[in-house]
Amino acid sequence: MRLSRGIVCECTGAGMCPGGAPNGTCGTQPGGYCFVAVEELYDDSGLVVLERTAGCLPPDESGLMQCKKVPHQNPKAIECCEKDYCNRRLRPQLPEPPPDVTETPGLRPAGSVPHTALVAAALCAALLAFLAAFWLLFRMRRRGCKRPPSPPAPAHSSEISSGSGSGLPLLVQRTVAKQIQMVESIGKGRYGEVWLARWRGEKVAVKVFFTTEEASWFRETEIYQTVLMRHENILGFIAADIKGTGSWTQMLLITDYHENGSLHDYLQTVVLDTQGLMTMAYSIVSGLAHLHMDIFGTKGKPAIAHRDIKSKNILVKRNGQCAIADFGLAVRYVAERNEVDIAPNTRVGTRRYMAPEVLDEKLDVTNFEAFKMADMYSLGLVMWEMCRRCTTGDKAQYVEAYALPYHEHVPSDPSFDDMHAVVVGQRARPPLPARWRASPTLLALAALMAECWHHNPPVRLTALRVKKTLAKFRAESAVKLV
Repeated sequence: MRLSRGIVCECTGAGMCPGGAPNGTCGTQPGGYCFVAVEELYDDSGLVVLERTAGCLPPDESGLMQCKKVPHQNPKAIECCEKDYCNRRLRPQLPEPPPDVTETPGLRPAGSVPHTALVAAALCAALLAFLAAFWLLFRMRRRGCKRPPSPPAPAHSSEISSGSGSGLPLLVQRTVAKQIQMVESIGKGRYGEVWLARWRGEKVAVKVFFTTEEASWFRETEIYQTVLMRHENILGFIAADIKGTGSWTQMLLITDYHENGSLHDYLQTVVLDTQGLMTMAYSIVSGLAHLHMDIFGTKGKPAIAHRDIKSKNILVKRNGQCAIADFGLAVRYVAERNEVDIAPNTRVGTRRYMAPEVLDEKLDVTNFEAFKMADMYSLGLVMWEMCRRCTTGDKAQYVEAYALPYHEHVPSDPSFDDMHAVVVGQRARPPLPARWRASPTLLALAALMAECWHHNPPVRLTALRVKKTLAKFRAESAVKLV
C-alpha cells in the first residue's frame, strides 16, 4: 500500500543528496520511491568503471528511472522500494554476461607448459588488452563522447559545483540528462526544436538539434563550458547530452527556461515604457559586453563574438531583463596564440541582421575585432526594434507596430542579394520616427544605435562603451526623478 506521506531514503552518488552532501539522506514526495542503481560507464581513459547511486525518486520519475527490470543499452540494474531507509538493503546485481567460450574440463600437469610459451602468452594477452582499450576509446570518440568536462551550473544547483568555477561535474550532467522529462514543444527553427521539460520538479528548456546541425550543438556546448562564462544576461546552461541508438540520434542542450519567450515574440504583444526599455537595453548590452571581454588569469575567459545577434536569439526574463542565447556560430579569440578560433560550421547567420562588411564579403576573419564590430551593428538593429515598441505619451497608441529591420525594403525571407542591395548599395538604415525626438530616452538610444550601425566598422561603438553610456543615462534619469 502506498504511503500518503513522503519516505526517507539513503542517498549516495554525485548530485543525489540535497545540498550537495557526499552521502546522507533525502526525503521523497508522497508516493515516491527509494532507489539504488548500478551501471557500467566509461571513465575519461576509456576504462569500464562501476557507478553506484542511491536516493529519492519522485512519483512522476518512476517510469524514467525504469524501476521495472527492462533491458538497458549499457549494463545497468535498478531496484526500488517504498519504506523508510529500505534502499540500504537493496543490492542490485548486473546481469551475468553469456559465456563466450565453453572449455572442456581436464587436468594438466603443472610443469607441462614451457617457460617461453608462458611469456609469449602473457605478451599476447597484454597486446590484445591494449588494442581492445584503443578500440573502445576510438568508438567513444566516434559516437560523440566529446562532452564538456564540467559545464556551468544552474543557479539553484550552485551548491554542488565542483569548486573550479566551471559548474556541475560530468557525472552530474549524465544524471541530469537521465532525469529530464519532456513536456511539450515550444518552438522550432532551422537548427532543430525547443521543448519545455521538467527536471527535479522545475521547468527547463531542452534544445534538440537536427543531426545535420552537429557542428552547432558541439560549438554551443564548447562555448557554454568556457570558464567564467556564466552571467545573469547570458542564458543559463545546465547540461549537454547525446542520446540515440543505431538508427537515430538526439543531441540535447539543457538550459534555463524563460516563459516570456524571445524578444521577437515579446515585442509583438507588449508595449514598453521608457524604464522597461532601458532595463532591457542595458541588460542586453551587459551580456554582450561580458561576451566580448577577455579576462586574464589562471582561469581566465577568452573574448567571444556571437555572430548571430537578433531579437529571436534574446530571451526575456521574468524580471524584465534579457538573456542572450544561441551560440552555435560564436567565435573565440585565443590570446596565447593570437588567433581566432572559428568553428567549422556551414551556418552563416541571419541575412537581415548581417553587417555591411559581411554582406560585402570584406570581413577580415583573422581580425577578432571585426567580429565584435559586426555584433555591434546587429545590436543597433535590435535596439531599433525595441524603441518602436516604447510609448512616448500617456496613451499606449503613441507607439509603432512591431516590425523587423528593413521590413519596408526587403521581403519576409530576404536573400543575400536583397540585403546587399539595401545595406551596402543604398546604405539604407531603419528610419527613426519623428515622435522619438520628444522623448529623451528614445533620443539617447537613437544616437547610440546610429553609431552602432555605422557603415565603417572602426567607427562603431564597443559594447562596453554603450554599456557605460546607458549606465550614466540611467543614473542621471534617476536623479531627475528624485
